[in-house]
Amino acid sequence: MQLSHNTVVLVADGRKMLFLRNDGDGEYPNLKVEHAEEQDNPATNDQVTDRAGRASSPQGASQSSVGGADAHQHEEDRFAAEAAELLKKRALSNDYQKLIVVAPPRTLGELRKHYHKEVSDRLIGELDKDLTGHPISDIEKALAAA
Repeated sequence: MQLSHNTVVLVADGRKMLFLRNDGDGEYPNLKVEHAEEQDNPATNDQVTDRAGRASSPQGASQSSVGGADAHQHEEDRFAAEAAELLKKRALSNDYQKLIVVAPPRTLGELRKHYHKEVSDRLIGELDKDLTGHPISDIEKALAAA
């Protein structure tokens, strides 16, 4: 993937987002951290105290469990929406002209739901990988190989 000078790269998952900017050029990328954010998102069983309920058929012949909402996944989706909002604000203030988004498939799908037109217009590439815990050199290599 071509990573020209001044391209912004968002590396995100459901808990972390990292905004990077290419200070180098397409041949020798040099990503610099502009903004990093992380949220605490414990597992659903640590967030929800209610147990799943039971439902009966009208005749009472069978029962099935009724699952509760996945609080952990809900928080990850909310965090992705926040990342998309930050992308929008930065695009509307002309903070970047080119954007690449790196995220696991589920997070990437959630981000796409919230892309503003200005963000979509500046989006030059996406990479469906989880690289939030990786060093910047690994992110540069993954982008170069994509």
